[in-house]
Amino acid sequence: MDLDPRPLYTRATGQVAALMARVKPEALGDATPCEEFDVRGLLAHLVGGVRAGAERGRTDADVALVAAEGVPDDGWLPAYDEARALFDEVWADDAKLDAPVSVPWGEMPGRAYLASGCVLETVAHTWDLSTALGHPLPLDQELAEYALEWARRVLPAERRGGPVPFGPVRPAPEGADAYARLAAWLGREV
Repeated sequence: MDLDPRPLYTRATGQVAALMARVKPEALGDATPCEEFDVRGLLAHLVGGVRAGAERGRTDADVALVAAEGVPDDGWLPAYDEARALFDEVWADDAKLDAPVSVPWGEMPGRAYLASGCVLETVAHTWDLSTALGHPLPLDQELAEYALEWARRVLPAERRGGPVPFGPVRPAPEGADAYARLAAWLGREV
């Protein structure tokens, strides 16, 4: 798990961008499996997450994830693409992979932050957005397997509740794909 997570993050954000391109304005108020967000709120969270990741890489300080505000209904994809370009620019230096990064729960190497804080988060919300949109595109199962491996490592079942923002692990249906298994591990109803 010590590989460079940046190419996986690029694939994950590309997948989200492809889904964002399919969001119709009338769907922005629709529910998602992530109970705290409707589609618009999830898009704001995704854009804000990429911006926060770029800022964390630039400053190496703990940066709060703030949902993007003021984005017009037809501007989510351009806002996301702009944030992705900034993120890629900030994290292009290989030295950042082993440099310490401050996160709310402590400090970790940039490589671990990118894997657990960026790839995992993006892949999990990919399933949320895809589900809300009726699964319009096939999803990259390798990304979900990678994210699930990290989720099991950093979000063990016995640490749920309290400050850990995930519910208890839920069962995934027999034969579920990697995204459904990840969603169930993160406490979502599959």
